[in-house]
Amino acid sequence: MNTKEIATRLAALCREGKYETAQEELFSKDAVSKEPDDSPGLKTVRGLDSIKEKGRHFQSMLEAVHSNAVSDPIVAGDTFAVSMIMDVTMKGVGRVPMEEIAVYTVKDGKVVEEEFFYKAN
Repeated sequence: MNTKEIATRLAALCREGKYETAQEELFSKDAVSKEPDDSPGLKTVRGLDSIKEKGRHFQSMLEAVHSNAVSDPIVAGDTFAVSMIMDVTMKGVGRVPMEEIAVYTVKDGKVVEEEFFYKAN
């Protein structure tokens, strides 16, 4: 798959809430997932197993997902970006709107890096 195909597939799977499927199908086993330095809960991890565990940890913090929107990807060379907007209820916190830009780097037909940009509360 080329970068555009990977970007299109990733966006489609994320729209369906199939994040782990996207990771299994599209990510390199040595991929890196980066969070902002001031992220209150999630941290930067390396390796597909750690990325999937980070996703499971995030899901475990959710009480309910009210809406989930993922933009069409913007592709440039081996990089693409999507905006992700979620309206969720976090356990022990309440309802929280979440907005971020996710930037992905592709090498040899697999995502090798994802980096999330958002303002941590």
